[in-house]
Amino acid sequence: MKGTIEVYTDNAGFYRFRIKDGNGAVIVTSEAYGSKDEALINLESVQNGAASTPVVDLIGLEKD
Repeated sequence: MKGTIEVYTDNAGFYRFRIKDGNGAVIVTSEAYGSKDEALINLESVQNGAASTPVVDLIGLEKD
């Protein structure tokens, strides 16, 4: 089953998007935006940039 992306309004009336995996679990929730258009623009940015964004492995670099 494929995951989904949902655009919604939160309890405070702000617009957000969330990405769910194939089981329906939320794996990413956006920050709050003042308009639906702003949320959709930022979602598009995430969609376009995710595949080409490098992964930075910080495991083992943390300070005790």
